[in-house]
Amino acid sequence: MAKQENMEQIGFHKGALTTLAKERQEFTRLLSVVEQLMQMHIEELKKLGIDLEKEAEKQAQKKPIEDMLKK
Repeated sequence: MAKQENMEQIGFHKGALTTLAKERQEFTRLLSVVEQLMQMHIEELKKLGIDLEKEAEKQAQKKPIEDMLKK
């Protein structure tokens, strides 16, 4: 009986790891897409004469990009 219970637990944990690995893979893909979109917007702002990196360097304390966009 104990062996059957162990096999069920092993199956459960292996299944959970498989699912979580797929979730991590999808999350990584999504993060990559978001990063690409952010880079595209940064490049377009540079073309319009706004360099967020330079603006961040000007500030003594770097603030999150969300704070800089509120201006």
